[in-house]
Amino acid sequence: VHVVESGGGSVQPGGSLTLSCRASGFTFRLYHMGWYRQAPGKGLEWVAAIANDNQTRYDDSVKGRFTISRDNSKNTVTLQMNNLEPEDTAVYMCNQFNSGWRNLDNWGRGTQVTVSE
Repeated sequence: VHVVESGGGSVQPGGSLTLSCRASGFTFRLYHMGWYRQAPGKGLEWVAAIANDNQTRYDDSVKGRFTISRDNSKNTVTLQMNNLEPEDTAVYMCNQFNSGWRNLDNWGRGTQVTVSE
């Protein structure tokens, strides 16, 4: 299993970024996928998830600002982030879940998102 995140960068508050996660090594369409983040000095925080049937769920801190989607033809899950806040600064990583929503701990290196003036 291999996941590679991309799309991070530095933006001002209120800006937008689109993160992508390309996965390989498993039958992508069968698995739920999700995004996590880890801010400096803090623990891992779940951000959003998308089921294999495209149902989505979000942490309250990003609800209404972030949108998760998937393209099974490209084995890709995307996180569209709008109205970014300094508190969104973190390394963002994607991962897969099994049918019972257990995280399978196949982590990529992540992509850095920095939100500052």
